[in-house]
Amino acid sequence: VQLQASGGGLVQPGGSLRLSCSASGNIFIINAMGWYRQAPGKQRELVAVIDNGGSANYADSVKGRFTISRDNAKNTVYLQMNSLKPEDTAVYYCNANARQYVTSGWRIYWGQGTQVTVSS
Repeated sequence: VQLQASGGGLVQPGGSLRLSCSASGNIFIINAMGWYRQAPGKQRELVAVIDNGGSANYADSVKGRFTISRDNAKNTVYLQMNSLKPEDTAVYYCNANARQYVTSGWRIYWGQGTQVTVSS
């Protein structure tokens, strides 16, 4: 299973970005998909996660500003980021909890990361 993230970039404070992450390869089923971020010198932290029924959870720091969604038919998860702040600057990683084959166990797969920079 390969995850490809896109949509990062440079944006001014208060601006918006939309990240996308598509899963491809041999996929039997995907359960939760999520976004994490890692700022320089800090540990990777959860931003938002969504299960295959559409239930979502968010880090307190992004509640009310970020929205996670997914298209199960496309094996794609999105992160709409509004009212961005300089402290949102980080590399954003997507992940998926998936089974590759009907005989496979659950495994976490990670995307390559996309840089988000919020600066004036």
